[in-house]
Amino acid sequence: MSIKKYKPPLITNFSERQWPDNLVTKAPLWCSVDLRDGNQALPDPMTPEQKLEYFKLLCSIGFKEIEVGFPSASQDEFDFIRMLIEENHIPDDVYIMGLTQMRPHLIEKTVNSFKGCKKGIIHAYIAPSDLHMKQVFELTKSELIETAISATKQIRQLSDLLSDSDIRYEFSPEEFTDTSLEFSIDLCNKVYEAWGKASSSEPIIFNLPATVERLLPNQYADMIEIFSKKISNRDSIIISLHTHNDQGMAVAATELGLMAGADRVEGTLFGHGERTGNVDLVICINNYYARGIETGIDLTNLPAIANKVESLTGMPIYYRQPYSGSYAFTAFSGSHQDAINKGMKKLNDAPKLFNQSWKVPYLHIDPMDIGRKYEKLIRINSQSGKGGVAWGLEQDYDIELPKNIQLELSNYVQAFSENVKREISSNEVYEIFINNFVSPSGNYELVGYWPRPNDKDPTFIHGEVHIKINDVFHKINSDGNGPISAFVGALRKILDIEFIVENYHEQSVGKGADAKALAIVPLKTVKGERVYGVGIDSNIDQAAVRAIVCCLNRLKTGK
Repeated sequence: MSIKKYKPPLITNFSERQWPDNLVTKAPLWCSVDLRDGNQALPDPMTPEQKLEYFKLLCSIGFKEIEVGFPSASQDEFDFIRMLIEENHIPDDVYIMGLTQMRPHLIEKTVNSFKGCKKGIIHAYIAPSDLHMKQVFELTKSELIETAISATKQIRQLSDLLSDSDIRYEFSPEEFTDTSLEFSIDLCNKVYEAWGKASSSEPIIFNLPATVERLLPNQYADMIEIFSKKISNRDSIIISLHTHNDQGMAVAATELGLMAGADRVEGTLFGHGERTGNVDLVICINNYYARGIETGIDLTNLPAIANKVESLTGMPIYYRQPYSGSYAFTAFSGSHQDAINKGMKKLNDAPKLFNQSWKVPYLHIDPMDIGRKYEKLIRINSQSGKGGVAWGLEQDYDIELPKNIQLELSNYVQAFSENVKREISSNEVYEIFINNFVSPSGNYELVGYWPRPNDKDPTFIHGEVHIKINDVFHKINSDGNGPISAFVGALRKILDIEFIVENYHEQSVGKGADAKALAIVPLKTVKGERVYGVGIDSNIDQAAVRAIVCCLNRLKTGK
Protein backbone atom coordinates (compact mmCIF):
# COMPACT_ATOMS: atom_id res chain seq x y z
CA MET A 1 0.00 0.00 0.00
CA SER A 2 1.14 3.51 -0.83
CA ILE A 3 -0.37 6.60 0.74
CA LYS A 4 1.37 8.88 -1.72
CA LYS A 5 -1.50 8.53 -4.20
CA TYR A 6 -3.93 10.15 -1.74
CA LYS A 7 -4.35 13.62 -0.26
CA PRO A 8 -6.24 14.81 2.80
CA PRO A 9 -9.40 16.82 2.03
CA LEU A 10 -8.96 20.59 2.00
CA ILE A 11 -10.22 22.46 5.04
CA THR A 12 -13.19 24.71 4.31
CA ASN A 13 -12.42 28.33 5.10
CA PHE A 14 -15.67 29.08 6.86
CA SER A 15 -15.33 31.15 10.00
CA GLU A 16 -19.06 32.00 10.12
CA ARG A 17 -20.24 28.41 10.66
CA GLN A 18 -23.14 28.09 13.06
CA TRP A 19 -24.24 24.50 12.65
CA PRO A 20 -22.22 23.01 15.57
CA ASP A 21 -24.43 24.93 18.01
CA ASN A 22 -27.73 24.10 16.30
CA LEU A 23 -30.22 21.78 17.97
CA VAL A 24 -32.57 20.01 15.59
CA THR A 25 -36.00 19.64 17.18
CA LYS A 26 -38.03 18.66 14.13
CA ALA A 27 -37.65 15.62 11.93
CA PRO A 28 -36.81 16.19 8.25
CA LEU A 29 -38.80 15.06 5.26
CA TRP A 30 -37.96 11.41 4.61
CA CYS A 31 -37.60 10.06 1.10
CA SER A 32 -37.03 6.36 0.51
CA VAL A 33 -34.83 5.50 -2.47
CA ASP A 34 -35.04 1.75 -1.80
CA LEU A 35 -36.76 0.93 -5.08
CA ARG A 36 -34.17 2.78 -7.15
CA ASP A 37 -30.79 3.24 -5.44
CA GLY A 38 -31.34 0.25 -3.19
CA ASN A 39 -32.70 -2.04 -5.89
CA GLN A 40 -30.08 -1.24 -8.51
CA ALA A 41 -27.36 -2.37 -6.09
CA LEU A 42 -28.86 -5.81 -5.45
CA PRO A 43 -27.06 -8.79 -7.00
CA ASP A 44 -30.52 -9.98 -8.06
CA PRO A 45 -32.81 -6.95 -8.49
CA MET A 46 -36.37 -7.33 -7.28
CA THR A 47 -39.12 -8.45 -9.62
CA PRO A 48 -42.03 -6.06 -10.27
CA GLU A 49 -44.13 -8.10 -7.85
CA GLN A 50 -41.48 -7.80 -5.16
CA LYS A 51 -41.07 -4.08 -5.80
CA LEU A 52 -44.82 -3.61 -5.43
CA GLU A 53 -44.77 -5.43 -2.12
CA TYR A 54 -41.84 -3.27 -0.99
CA PHE A 55 -43.69 -0.12 -2.13
CA LYS A 56 -46.74 -1.08 -0.08
CA LEU A 57 -44.50 -1.69 2.93
CA LEU A 58 -42.96 1.78 2.62
CA CYS A 59 -46.41 3.37 2.36
CA SER A 60 -47.73 1.41 5.33
CA ILE A 61 -44.99 2.68 7.68
CA GLY A 62 -45.49 6.29 6.69
CA PHE A 63 -43.20 7.34 3.82
CA LYS A 64 -44.71 10.19 1.79
CA GLU A 65 -41.96 10.40 -0.83
CA ILE A 66 -40.73 7.23 -2.54
CA GLU A 67 -38.32 7.04 -5.46
CA VAL A 68 -39.82 4.17 -7.42
CA GLY A 69 -37.33 3.76 -10.21
CA PHE A 70 -35.45 4.93 -13.26
CA PRO A 71 -38.20 4.77 -15.90
CA SER A 72 -35.96 5.58 -18.86
CA ALA A 73 -33.38 2.94 -17.95
CA SER A 74 -35.47 -0.05 -19.03
CA GLN A 75 -38.96 -1.03 -20.09
CA ASP A 76 -39.40 -2.93 -16.80
CA GLU A 77 -38.74 0.26 -14.84
CA PHE A 78 -41.17 2.21 -17.01
CA ASP A 79 -43.84 -0.48 -16.75
CA PHE A 80 -43.54 -0.62 -12.98
CA ILE A 81 -44.42 3.05 -12.62
CA ARG A 82 -47.29 2.61 -15.03
CA MET A 83 -48.57 -0.31 -12.98
CA LEU A 84 -48.46 1.78 -9.78
CA ILE A 85 -50.49 4.51 -11.43
CA GLU A 86 -52.93 2.48 -13.53
CA GLU A 87 -53.73 -0.02 -10.78
CA ASN A 88 -54.18 2.71 -8.15
CA HIS A 89 -51.51 1.47 -5.74
CA ILE A 90 -50.39 4.97 -4.76
CA PRO A 91 -52.02 6.57 -1.68
CA ASP A 92 -53.36 10.07 -2.30
CA ASP A 93 -50.79 11.67 0.02
CA VAL A 94 -47.71 9.91 -1.40
CA TYR A 95 -45.36 11.42 -3.98
CA ILE A 96 -43.66 8.91 -6.26
CA MET A 97 -40.33 9.96 -7.73
CA GLY A 98 -38.58 8.93 -10.92
CA LEU A 99 -34.93 9.53 -11.81
CA THR A 100 -33.65 10.71 -15.15
CA GLN A 101 -30.44 11.86 -16.73
CA MET A 102 -30.53 15.25 -18.47
CA ARG A 103 -30.96 13.93 -22.00
CA PRO A 104 -34.00 14.94 -24.05
CA HIS A 105 -35.22 11.46 -25.06
CA LEU A 106 -34.74 10.12 -21.50
CA ILE A 107 -36.61 13.08 -20.04
CA GLU A 108 -39.50 12.58 -22.44
CA LYS A 109 -39.83 8.90 -21.52
CA THR A 110 -39.61 9.71 -17.80
CA VAL A 111 -42.34 12.35 -17.89
CA ASN A 112 -44.54 10.07 -20.02
CA SER A 113 -44.30 7.42 -17.32
CA PHE A 114 -45.99 9.84 -14.89
CA LYS A 115 -49.18 10.35 -16.95
CA GLY A 116 -52.20 10.05 -14.65
CA CYS A 117 -50.10 10.39 -11.52
CA LYS A 118 -51.70 12.42 -8.72
CA LYS A 119 -48.44 13.44 -7.04
CA GLY A 120 -45.02 13.02 -8.59
CA ILE A 121 -41.43 14.24 -8.45
CA ILE A 122 -39.23 14.27 -11.53
CA HIS A 123 -35.66 13.89 -10.32
CA ALA A 124 -33.00 14.97 -12.79
CA TYR A 125 -29.26 14.83 -12.20
CA ILE A 126 -25.94 15.76 -13.72
CA ALA A 127 -22.44 15.62 -12.26
CA PRO A 128 -20.71 19.05 -12.28
CA SER A 129 -17.51 17.82 -10.64
CA ASP A 130 -14.17 18.34 -12.36
CA LEU A 131 -13.77 14.58 -12.24
CA HIS A 132 -16.87 14.02 -14.37
CA MET A 133 -16.51 17.01 -16.64
CA LYS A 134 -12.91 16.13 -17.55
CA GLN A 135 -13.06 12.34 -17.56
CA VAL A 136 -16.66 11.46 -18.43
CA PHE A 137 -18.59 14.25 -20.15
CA GLU A 138 -15.74 16.26 -21.64
CA LEU A 139 -17.83 19.40 -21.11
CA THR A 140 -16.92 22.91 -20.05
CA LYS A 141 -18.72 24.52 -17.12
CA SER A 142 -20.79 26.72 -19.45
CA GLU A 143 -21.75 23.73 -21.59
CA LEU A 144 -22.84 21.78 -18.51
CA ILE A 145 -24.93 24.71 -17.27
CA GLU A 146 -26.62 24.98 -20.66
CA THR A 147 -27.38 21.26 -20.55
CA ALA A 148 -28.97 21.60 -17.10
CA ILE A 149 -30.99 24.67 -18.11
CA SER A 150 -32.26 23.07 -21.30
CA ALA A 151 -33.21 19.85 -19.51
CA THR A 152 -34.99 21.71 -16.73
CA LYS A 153 -37.03 23.74 -19.22
CA GLN A 154 -37.97 20.56 -21.06
CA ILE A 155 -39.11 18.90 -17.83
CA ARG A 156 -41.15 22.00 -17.00
CA GLN A 157 -42.75 22.10 -20.45
CA LEU A 158 -43.64 18.42 -20.50
CA SER A 159 -44.81 18.22 -16.88
CA ASP A 160 -47.09 21.23 -17.41
CA LEU A 161 -48.94 19.11 -19.94
CA LEU A 162 -49.86 16.74 -17.09
CA SER A 163 -52.46 19.23 -15.96
CA ASP A 164 -54.21 16.88 -13.54
CA SER A 165 -50.97 16.00 -11.77
CA ASP A 166 -49.04 17.73 -9.02
CA ILE A 167 -45.51 17.42 -10.42
CA ARG A 168 -42.58 18.72 -8.40
CA TYR A 169 -38.98 19.00 -9.53
CA GLU A 170 -35.81 17.73 -7.90
CA PHE A 171 -32.35 18.52 -9.20
CA SER A 172 -29.17 16.79 -8.04
CA PRO A 173 -25.70 18.12 -8.76
CA GLU A 174 -24.26 14.63 -8.55
CA GLU A 175 -20.96 14.36 -6.67
CA PHE A 176 -21.79 17.59 -4.87
CA THR A 177 -18.96 17.00 -2.40
CA ASP A 178 -16.45 16.71 -5.27
CA THR A 179 -17.65 19.90 -6.92
CA SER A 180 -16.64 23.51 -6.44
CA LEU A 181 -19.19 24.94 -4.03
CA GLU A 182 -19.38 28.20 -5.95
CA PHE A 183 -20.07 26.32 -9.15
CA SER A 184 -22.76 24.18 -7.47
CA ILE A 185 -24.51 27.30 -6.17
CA ASP A 186 -24.30 29.02 -9.53
CA LEU A 187 -25.62 25.93 -11.31
CA CYS A 188 -28.54 25.51 -8.90
CA ASN A 189 -29.48 29.18 -9.15
CA LYS A 190 -29.69 28.84 -12.93
CA VAL A 191 -31.72 25.63 -12.65
CA TYR A 192 -34.09 27.45 -10.28
CA GLU A 193 -34.58 30.22 -12.85
CA ALA A 194 -35.10 27.70 -15.65
CA TRP A 195 -37.79 25.86 -13.65
CA GLY A 196 -39.54 29.17 -13.21
CA LYS A 197 -42.36 28.23 -10.86
CA ALA A 198 -40.82 27.40 -7.50
CA SER A 199 -42.54 28.96 -4.48
CA SER A 200 -42.81 28.44 -0.76
CA SER A 201 -45.92 26.32 -1.35
CA GLU A 202 -44.40 24.38 -4.28
CA PRO A 203 -40.65 24.43 -3.60
CA ILE A 204 -37.97 23.04 -5.84
CA ILE A 205 -35.79 20.32 -4.31
CA PHE A 206 -32.03 20.68 -4.51
CA ASN A 207 -30.59 17.32 -3.56
CA LEU A 208 -26.91 17.60 -2.58
CA PRO A 209 -25.34 14.13 -2.74
CA ALA A 210 -22.23 12.79 -1.15
CA THR A 211 -22.33 10.38 -4.07
CA VAL A 212 -19.04 8.89 -2.94
CA GLU A 213 -18.11 9.60 0.65
CA ARG A 214 -14.75 11.36 0.51
CA LEU A 215 -15.16 14.24 2.98
CA LEU A 216 -15.51 14.20 6.73
CA PRO A 217 -19.08 14.71 8.02
CA ASN A 218 -18.20 18.15 9.41
CA GLN A 219 -16.91 19.23 5.99
CA TYR A 220 -20.14 18.07 4.38
CA ALA A 221 -22.04 20.09 6.98
CA ASP A 222 -19.95 23.17 6.15
CA MET A 223 -20.87 22.80 2.50
CA ILE A 224 -24.55 22.44 3.33
CA GLU A 225 -24.58 25.52 5.56
CA ILE A 226 -22.72 27.65 2.97
CA PHE A 227 -25.07 26.44 0.23
CA SER A 228 -28.11 27.19 2.40
CA LYS A 229 -26.91 30.72 3.14
CA LYS A 230 -25.74 31.65 -0.36
CA ILE A 231 -28.37 30.06 -2.58
CA SER A 232 -30.96 32.50 -3.85
CA ASN A 233 -34.67 32.17 -3.01
CA ARG A 234 -34.04 29.92 0.01
CA ASP A 235 -37.70 30.08 1.08
CA SER A 236 -38.71 28.36 -2.15
CA ILE A 237 -36.11 25.60 -1.88
CA ILE A 238 -35.96 22.27 -0.07
CA ILE A 239 -32.36 21.26 0.59
CA SER A 240 -32.07 17.50 0.51
CA LEU A 241 -29.26 15.20 1.66
CA HIS A 242 -28.23 12.02 -0.11
CA THR A 243 -25.29 10.34 1.61
CA HIS A 244 -23.43 7.12 0.93
CA ASN A 245 -21.49 5.07 3.42
CA ASP A 246 -18.13 4.51 1.73
CA GLN A 247 -16.20 5.59 4.82
CA GLY A 248 -18.79 4.41 7.33
CA MET A 249 -19.96 7.91 8.27
CA ALA A 250 -23.20 8.34 6.33
CA VAL A 251 -25.36 8.69 9.44
CA ALA A 252 -22.97 11.27 10.94
CA ALA A 253 -22.87 13.22 7.67
CA THR A 254 -26.66 13.21 7.51
CA GLU A 255 -27.11 14.29 11.12
CA LEU A 256 -24.61 17.14 10.77
CA GLY A 257 -26.10 18.12 7.41
CA LEU A 258 -29.49 18.53 9.08
CA MET A 259 -27.89 20.64 11.81
CA ALA A 260 -26.44 22.74 8.98
CA GLY A 261 -29.85 23.58 7.58
CA ALA A 262 -31.00 20.75 5.32
CA ASP A 263 -34.72 19.92 5.20
CA ARG A 264 -34.91 16.46 3.70
CA VAL A 265 -33.11 13.12 3.73
CA GLU A 266 -32.90 10.45 1.04
CA GLY A 267 -31.86 6.98 2.08
CA THR A 268 -32.85 3.35 2.33
CA LEU A 269 -34.09 0.94 4.93
CA PHE A 270 -31.11 -0.81 6.51
CA GLY A 271 -28.64 1.02 4.26
CA HIS A 272 -29.06 -0.87 0.99
CA GLY A 273 -27.51 0.89 -2.00
CA GLU A 274 -24.49 1.15 -4.25
CA ARG A 275 -21.16 -0.13 -2.87
CA THR A 276 -21.38 0.15 0.93
CA GLY A 277 -24.90 1.51 0.68
CA ASN A 278 -26.97 4.63 1.27
CA VAL A 279 -27.54 6.11 4.67
CA ASP A 280 -29.64 3.77 6.82
CA LEU A 281 -32.97 5.53 7.37
CA VAL A 282 -33.88 3.14 10.18
CA ILE A 283 -30.94 4.46 12.18
CA CYS A 284 -31.65 8.11 11.36
CA ILE A 285 -35.35 7.83 12.15
CA ASN A 286 -34.83 5.97 15.41
CA ASN A 287 -32.12 8.43 16.46
CA TYR A 288 -34.71 11.19 16.24
CA TYR A 289 -37.25 9.05 18.04
CA ALA A 290 -34.72 8.44 20.84
CA ARG A 291 -34.51 12.22 21.31
CA GLY A 292 -38.25 12.54 21.77
CA ILE A 293 -38.90 13.89 18.25
CA GLU A 294 -41.93 12.76 16.25
CA THR A 295 -40.65 11.18 13.03
CA GLY A 296 -43.82 10.40 11.06
CA ILE A 297 -42.50 6.90 10.35
CA ASP A 298 -43.87 3.88 12.22
CA LEU A 299 -41.10 1.44 13.16
CA THR A 300 -42.93 -0.10 16.11
CA ASN A 301 -42.74 -3.53 14.47
CA LEU A 302 -39.18 -3.33 13.22
CA PRO A 303 -38.45 -7.09 13.32
CA ALA A 304 -41.34 -7.75 10.90
CA ILE A 305 -40.14 -4.92 8.63
CA ALA A 306 -36.62 -6.32 8.68
CA ASN A 307 -37.83 -9.83 7.88
CA LYS A 308 -39.89 -8.52 4.98
CA VAL A 309 -36.98 -6.53 3.52
CA GLU A 310 -34.60 -9.47 3.89
CA SER A 311 -37.11 -11.69 2.11
CA LEU A 312 -37.69 -9.24 -0.76
CA THR A 313 -34.06 -8.23 -1.33
CA GLY A 314 -32.28 -11.47 -0.46
CA MET A 315 -29.84 -9.38 1.60
CA PRO A 316 -29.31 -10.22 5.29
CA ILE A 317 -29.18 -7.46 7.86
CA TYR A 318 -25.90 -7.35 9.77
CA TYR A 319 -26.45 -8.74 13.25
CA ARG A 320 -24.87 -5.71 14.92
CA GLN A 321 -26.73 -3.13 12.79
CA PRO A 322 -28.03 -0.39 15.12
CA TYR A 323 -31.66 -0.93 16.11
CA SER A 324 -32.38 -3.68 13.57
CA GLY A 325 -29.56 -6.19 14.07
CA SER A 326 -30.26 -9.27 16.15
CA TYR A 327 -27.55 -8.23 18.64
CA ALA A 328 -28.43 -4.50 18.66
CA PHE A 329 -29.59 -4.55 22.29
CA THR A 330 -27.71 -7.60 23.49
CA ALA A 331 -25.23 -7.72 26.36
CA PHE A 332 -22.79 -10.57 26.93
CA SER A 333 -20.58 -8.86 29.51
CA GLY A 334 -21.40 -9.82 33.07
CA SER A 335 -21.17 -6.26 34.42
CA HIS A 336 -23.38 -4.94 31.62
CA GLN A 337 -25.91 -7.69 32.24
CA ASP A 338 -26.01 -6.95 35.93
CA ALA A 339 -26.51 -3.24 35.31
CA ILE A 340 -29.32 -3.84 32.79
CA ASN A 341 -31.02 -6.25 35.18
CA LYS A 342 -30.89 -3.75 38.04
CA GLY A 343 -31.92 -0.83 35.82
CA MET A 344 -34.96 -2.65 34.49
CA LYS A 345 -36.09 -3.47 38.02
CA LYS A 346 -35.77 0.20 39.03
CA LEU A 347 -37.29 1.63 35.87
CA ASN A 348 -40.21 3.10 37.79
CA ASP A 349 -37.76 5.37 39.58
CA ALA A 350 -36.49 6.92 36.33
CA PRO A 351 -39.05 9.78 36.12
CA LYS A 352 -38.14 10.95 39.61
CA LEU A 353 -34.38 10.47 39.25
CA PHE A 354 -33.83 11.58 35.65
CA ASN A 355 -37.03 13.38 34.62
CA GLN A 356 -37.74 10.89 31.84
CA SER A 357 -39.59 7.60 31.78
CA TRP A 358 -36.83 5.55 30.12
CA LYS A 359 -33.34 5.49 31.61
CA VAL A 360 -31.65 2.10 31.76
CA PRO A 361 -27.91 1.34 31.73
CA TYR A 362 -26.59 0.30 28.30
CA LEU A 363 -29.99 0.73 26.58
CA HIS A 364 -30.48 4.09 24.87
CA ILE A 365 -34.08 3.33 23.91
CA ASP A 366 -36.70 0.86 25.07
CA PRO A 367 -36.37 -2.11 22.68
CA MET A 368 -40.09 -2.76 23.05
CA ASP A 369 -40.80 0.54 21.27
CA ILE A 370 -39.53 -0.98 18.02
CA GLY A 371 -40.92 -4.44 18.60
CA ARG A 372 -37.86 -6.05 20.17
CA LYS A 373 -38.41 -8.37 23.11
CA TYR A 374 -36.60 -8.16 26.42
CA GLU A 375 -35.56 -11.81 26.46
CA LYS A 376 -32.99 -11.00 23.75
CA LEU A 377 -31.33 -8.24 25.76
CA ILE A 378 -29.00 -10.54 27.61
CA ARG A 379 -27.22 -13.46 25.96
CA ILE A 380 -25.11 -16.00 27.76
CA ASN A 381 -21.55 -17.06 27.03
CA SER A 382 -18.38 -17.65 29.04
CA GLN A 383 -18.08 -13.88 29.72
CA SER A 384 -21.51 -13.58 31.27
CA GLY A 385 -22.06 -13.04 34.95
CA LYS A 386 -24.67 -13.88 37.52
CA GLY A 387 -26.91 -11.00 36.48
CA GLY A 388 -27.23 -12.31 32.94
CA VAL A 389 -27.98 -15.83 34.06
CA ALA A 390 -30.59 -14.60 36.52
CA TRP A 391 -32.18 -12.39 33.85
CA GLY A 392 -32.62 -15.31 31.47
CA LEU A 393 -34.40 -17.44 34.04
CA GLU A 394 -36.58 -14.54 35.12
CA GLN A 395 -37.62 -13.49 31.62
CA ASP A 396 -38.16 -16.91 30.10
CA TYR A 397 -39.17 -19.03 33.10
CA ASP A 398 -40.46 -16.55 35.68
CA ILE A 399 -37.86 -17.72 38.22
CA GLU A 400 -36.30 -15.07 40.47
CA LEU A 401 -33.13 -16.27 42.14
CA PRO A 402 -31.57 -14.82 45.31
CA LYS A 403 -28.06 -13.41 44.88
CA ASN A 404 -26.33 -16.29 46.67
CA ILE A 405 -27.66 -18.91 44.31
CA GLN A 406 -27.15 -16.63 41.28
CA LEU A 407 -23.40 -16.68 41.78
CA GLU A 408 -23.23 -20.44 42.17
CA LEU A 409 -25.41 -21.06 39.15
CA SER A 410 -23.38 -18.66 37.01
CA ASN A 411 -20.26 -20.74 37.74
CA TYR A 412 -21.97 -23.85 36.34
CA VAL A 413 -23.19 -21.90 33.31
CA GLN A 414 -19.77 -20.40 32.64
CA ALA A 415 -18.09 -23.80 32.84
CA PHE A 416 -20.63 -25.25 30.42
CA SER A 417 -20.17 -22.37 27.96
CA GLU A 418 -16.40 -22.69 28.10
CA ASN A 419 -16.73 -26.40 27.39
CA VAL A 420 -19.02 -26.03 24.37
CA LYS A 421 -17.19 -22.85 23.23
CA ARG A 422 -20.30 -20.96 22.12
CA GLU A 423 -23.21 -18.88 23.24
CA ILE A 424 -25.76 -20.93 25.13
CA SER A 425 -29.53 -20.62 25.07
CA SER A 426 -31.91 -19.86 27.91
CA ASN A 427 -33.19 -23.44 27.56
CA GLU A 428 -29.68 -24.71 28.27
CA VAL A 429 -29.37 -22.38 31.27
CA TYR A 430 -32.65 -23.75 32.58
CA GLU A 431 -31.44 -27.34 32.14
CA ILE A 432 -28.24 -26.52 34.05
CA PHE A 433 -30.36 -25.00 36.80
CA ILE A 434 -32.62 -28.07 36.99
CA ASN A 435 -29.77 -30.60 36.87
CA ASN A 436 -27.74 -28.90 39.59
CA PHE A 437 -30.29 -27.33 41.92
CA VAL A 438 -33.63 -29.09 41.43
CA SER A 439 -32.83 -32.69 40.48
CA PRO A 440 -29.17 -33.36 41.27
CA SER A 441 -28.09 -36.96 41.37
CA GLY A 442 -27.49 -38.32 44.86
CA ASN A 443 -28.30 -40.90 47.51
CA TYR A 444 -31.66 -39.51 48.58
CA GLU A 445 -34.99 -39.95 46.79
CA LEU A 446 -38.22 -38.60 48.28
CA VAL A 447 -41.03 -41.06 47.67
CA GLY A 448 -43.73 -39.08 49.45
CA TYR A 449 -44.56 -36.81 52.36
CA TRP A 450 -47.93 -36.59 54.10
CA PRO A 451 -48.32 -33.85 56.71
CA ARG A 452 -51.53 -33.58 58.74
CA PRO A 453 -52.66 -31.91 61.98
CA ASN A 454 -51.67 -33.86 65.12
CA ASP A 455 -54.65 -35.70 66.58
CA LYS A 456 -53.82 -34.72 70.15
CA ASP A 457 -52.55 -31.17 69.61
CA PRO A 458 -53.77 -29.30 66.46
CA THR A 459 -50.98 -26.72 66.89
CA PHE A 460 -48.57 -29.45 65.82
CA ILE A 461 -48.19 -31.25 62.51
CA HIS A 462 -47.75 -35.01 62.21
CA GLY A 463 -45.57 -35.91 59.28
CA GLU A 464 -45.12 -39.25 57.56
CA VAL A 465 -42.05 -39.43 55.33
CA HIS A 466 -41.32 -42.12 52.73
CA ILE A 467 -37.75 -41.85 51.48
CA LYS A 468 -35.11 -44.01 49.82
CA ILE A 469 -31.53 -43.73 51.01
CA ASN A 470 -29.06 -45.63 48.85
CA ASP A 471 -32.09 -47.42 47.34
CA VAL A 472 -33.22 -48.62 50.79
CA PHE A 473 -36.82 -47.63 51.60
CA HIS A 474 -37.56 -45.89 54.94
CA LYS A 475 -40.85 -44.87 56.53
CA ILE A 476 -40.48 -42.29 59.29
CA ASN A 477 -42.98 -40.39 61.41
CA SER A 478 -42.41 -37.22 63.38
CA ASP A 479 -44.22 -34.22 64.82
CA GLY A 480 -43.34 -30.57 64.53
CA ASN A 481 -44.77 -27.09 64.84
CA GLY A 482 -45.27 -26.98 61.05
CA PRO A 483 -44.94 -29.17 57.96
CA ILE A 484 -41.25 -28.34 57.47
CA SER A 485 -40.40 -28.83 61.14
CA ALA A 486 -42.08 -32.24 61.10
CA PHE A 487 -40.22 -33.26 57.96
CA VAL A 488 -36.84 -32.20 59.34
CA GLY A 489 -37.60 -34.00 62.61
CA ALA A 490 -38.30 -37.22 60.72
CA LEU A 491 -35.05 -37.03 58.76
CA ARG A 492 -33.00 -36.43 61.90
CA LYS A 493 -34.15 -39.80 63.26
CA ILE A 494 -32.29 -41.71 60.57
CA LEU A 495 -29.54 -39.37 59.34
CA ASP A 496 -26.10 -38.89 60.78
CA ILE A 497 -25.93 -35.36 59.39
CA GLU A 498 -26.52 -32.49 61.79
CA PHE A 499 -28.12 -29.63 59.94
CA ILE A 500 -30.50 -26.71 60.23
CA VAL A 501 -32.83 -25.21 57.63
CA GLU A 502 -32.41 -21.46 57.40
CA ASN A 503 -35.02 -18.96 56.21
CA TYR A 504 -36.00 -19.94 52.72
CA HIS A 505 -37.27 -18.12 49.65
CA GLU A 506 -40.54 -19.04 48.01
CA GLN A 507 -42.38 -17.80 44.93
CA SER A 508 -44.91 -18.84 42.33
CA VAL A 509 -43.80 -19.87 38.86
CA GLY A 510 -46.15 -19.49 35.93
CA LYS A 511 -49.66 -18.08 35.90
CA GLY A 512 -53.22 -19.28 36.37
CA ALA A 513 -54.01 -22.96 36.64
CA ASP A 514 -50.49 -23.90 35.54
CA ALA A 515 -48.80 -21.96 38.35
CA LYS A 516 -46.49 -23.88 40.65
CA ALA A 517 -44.70 -23.12 43.87
CA LEU A 518 -40.92 -22.83 43.94
CA ALA A 519 -38.91 -22.98 47.15
CA ILE A 520 -35.21 -22.20 47.50
CA VAL A 521 -33.88 -23.59 50.75
CA PRO A 522 -30.49 -22.92 52.34
CA LEU A 523 -29.29 -25.84 54.46
CA LYS A 524 -26.42 -25.39 56.90
CA THR A 525 -24.44 -28.20 58.60
CA VAL A 526 -22.81 -27.99 62.00
CA LYS A 527 -19.49 -27.90 60.16
CA GLY A 528 -20.52 -24.59 58.62
CA GLU A 529 -21.14 -25.91 55.13
CA ARG A 530 -24.09 -24.24 53.38
CA VAL A 531 -25.83 -25.54 50.29
CA TYR A 532 -28.90 -24.44 48.37
CA GLY A 533 -31.59 -26.67 47.02
CA VAL A 534 -34.66 -25.91 44.93
CA GLY A 535 -38.01 -27.66 44.96
CA ILE A 536 -40.90 -27.20 42.57
CA ASP A 537 -44.41 -28.48 43.27
CA SER A 538 -48.03 -27.43 43.11
CA ASN A 539 -47.94 -27.15 46.93
CA ILE A 540 -45.48 -24.82 48.66
CA ASP A 541 -44.85 -27.21 51.58
CA GLN A 542 -44.11 -30.07 49.21
CA ALA A 543 -41.80 -27.76 47.21
CA ALA A 544 -39.90 -26.91 50.39
CA VAL A 545 -39.33 -30.53 51.46
CA ARG A 546 -38.20 -31.42 47.94
CA ALA A 547 -35.69 -28.56 48.21
CA ILE A 548 -34.38 -30.01 51.49
CA VAL A 549 -33.83 -33.42 49.88
CA CYS A 550 -32.08 -31.64 47.03
CA CYS A 551 -29.75 -30.01 49.58
CA LEU A 552 -28.92 -33.39 51.07
CA ASN A 553 -28.05 -34.76 47.65
CA ARG A 554 -25.83 -31.81 46.94
CA LEU A 555 -24.04 -32.36 50.25
CA LYS A 556 -23.56 -36.04 49.69
CA THR A 557 -22.40 -35.69 46.09
CA GLY A 558 -20.24 -32.63 46.73
CA LYS A 559 -22.31 -30.51 44.40
